[in-house]
Amino acid sequence: MSISFFWSRALLTSRPFLWLIFIVNLLGTIYGYMWYGNQLVYTAANHPLWQLVFVPDSPTASLFFTIALLYLLYPPKRPSRLARGLRMLIEALAVATSVKYGVWAVAMIFAGYAQGNALGWQDWMLVLSHLGMAFEALLYVRFMTFGRVALLAAGGWLLLNDTLDYTYGIFPWLPKVLQDDLPAIQMFTIGLSIASILLAWIFLLIAHRSRAGGTPTQSLS
Repeated sequence: MSISFFWSRALLTSRPFLWLIFIVNLLGTIYGYMWYGNQLVYTAANHPLWQLVFVPDSPTASLFFTIALLYLLYPPKRPSRLARGLRMLIEALAVATSVKYGVWAVAMIFAGYAQGNALGWQDWMLVLSHLGMAFEALLYVRFMTFGRVALLAAGGWLLLNDTLDYTYGIFPWLPKVLQDDLPAIQMFTIGLSIASILLAWIFLLIAHRSRAGGTPTQSLS
C-alpha cells in the first residue's frame, strides 16, 4: 500500500472514514465548548450577551468543520441557491477558522512555555488536537464547494472576531505569563487571520488546477 493512500480521495471520502472523523470532530466540539465553560459564564455575567458567540473560537471552528463533513456525507441533491450559498459559507468558515485557531492555540501554548509556563498532559493533548484541526481542514479543501466570495466572507468573520476580542477583552483566556504581551498577541492574531485566508485560497487553487483535466465541480467565483 502506497503512503499516498492515506490522503487519497478513496480513503478521505469513504463513508466509514468520514463517519470516523465526523464523530471525532463532534466530540472535540462538545469538549471544546465545555473547556470554555468558565469563560462563557464570566462573559455572560460581565458583558452583553451578544458577545458570547465570539468567545469560544476553536470549538466554533470545529463545529463549522463538523457541519462541513455532514455535507460530504449527505450532499444535497437539488439545493436551492440559498442552500448552496450557505453550504459554501460554512465550508469556507470551516477551513479558515480551523487553520487559524488550530495554529493560534499551539502558538499560545508554546509562547507560554517559552516564558516559563509548565506544560501538562492537557497542553500536549491540545497541541495535537489543534494541529489536527488545521491539517484536516487543508486536507479536505479539495472536496469542498466554496470559492473566493465565501472565503472573503470567512475572512471578514475572522477579522471581526479579532476586533471584538481585543476591543472588549473577550479573547480566549491566556496563561498569566502572556498577559503583558497582549499588543503583540493581537497583531499576531490578526496576521494569522490573513495568513489563514491566503493559505486556504492557495490550497483551493491547487485543488482546482488538479481537476483542470476533467470537469471541475468547484466554483471559484
